[in-house]
Amino acid sequence: MRRRSPRRHTPPSRPGPAAATTRARCPTCKVGSVAGRLAEIADSFFTPAVNDLVPYEPGKPVEEVQRELGLDRVVKLASNEGPFGPFPEAREAIERCAPELNRYPDGGAYRLRTALAERFDLRFEEVAPGAGSDGLVDCLSQAMLEAGDEIVCGWPSFPSYAIDARKLGAVPRTVELRDGRYDLDAMLDAVGPRTKIVYICLPNNPTGTTNTRAELDAYFERVPEHVLTVLDQAYFEYIDDPDYPDGVEDLNAGRRVVVLRTFSKIYGLAGLRIGYALAPAAVVTAIGKVRRAFDITTPAQEAALASLDSPDELERRRRTNDEGRPELEAILREHALDPVGPALANFLFAEVGDDSRPFFETLLREGVIVRPTHGFGAPDAVRVTVGTPDDHRFLAEALDRVSTFSK
Repeated sequence: MRRRSPRRHTPPSRPGPAAATTRARCPTCKVGSVAGRLAEIADSFFTPAVNDLVPYEPGKPVEEVQRELGLDRVVKLASNEGPFGPFPEAREAIERCAPELNRYPDGGAYRLRTALAERFDLRFEEVAPGAGSDGLVDCLSQAMLEAGDEIVCGWPSFPSYAIDARKLGAVPRTVELRDGRYDLDAMLDAVGPRTKIVYICLPNNPTGTTNTRAELDAYFERVPEHVLTVLDQAYFEYIDDPDYPDGVEDLNAGRRVVVLRTFSKIYGLAGLRIGYALAPAAVVTAIGKVRRAFDITTPAQEAALASLDSPDELERRRRTNDEGRPELEAILREHALDPVGPALANFLFAEVGDDSRPFFETLLREGVIVRPTHGFGAPDAVRVTVGTPDDHRFLAEALDRVSTFSK
């Protein structure tokens, strides 16, 4: 039976409540004072695109929830971070570089780029480092988009694609998912003469679903030459499915494609902000022109390098996730939540009602942080990250205590 796609929520183009609040007259500023005048005319300082922007809202930190609610234990299953810290080799590398942190980092990340080029059998000029794959989305937007240009992406999906386009006055064309997955045919139909970028999130965040190699090949047969396709594969290392596309194959085939990957997830380096793009040399050069100098710290570079030399730990974490995901899915189903699937990464997505905030806030009071997906375009759902077995037990107990909640 065909699964219902998550209820679509169009990305907001006008200011939400938070933005409106910032425009109100400053309550502590005297009328006619410098501060008061600035508060009244602040909008004129900024571009219309920025004034209309609804920013990305990150997940709540554990410490903030403990402080606000007075809880001794809080389990965070919200931000798709791995449940483990950096690889042991990465921790050692961070410690070794600590005495040199009075020096600026290698702005070109030479050693890391060289190692990544060797790993993927690419040229050095085809590797671009960045402050997480999210930072590279921002760089691509700056390098390619002007006011009136367009991007195309699925929806609900990772919000930075649309946000970074809007910062520049570009227009996001969002295409509703089909059966919880990117509808590549409909996305091609949405491409117009001003479309510069098509983003394909594999697997999609927040649904965890993906497209097949055959579907991606069919897409590349039709995509116009004026469009650059960006394959966001932040969760690539978690997936063992033989039908899951490897974007490097598309790059080697000469397709107009950028492959985004990160050290934030399975490598446990989310706090260091480091990722990379594999792309044609011309794209890498353009990214380098707009990327901020020294945005990839020395500890980030050293930890990433050390992580590449730890294949056994990588495989252990992949297997642990493969064991944990069905365990988490079973817990959700036992409590009347039906995750979208098949999910292949380290998170699950489930509808909880017309508005997921009450569910989120109820679990929060029990010490569990999940992610309401309003900002991703799915206000009726939450995303839950795979944790440790102990994390899952804590979640199950919390759901037992709030079992009166129903969709």
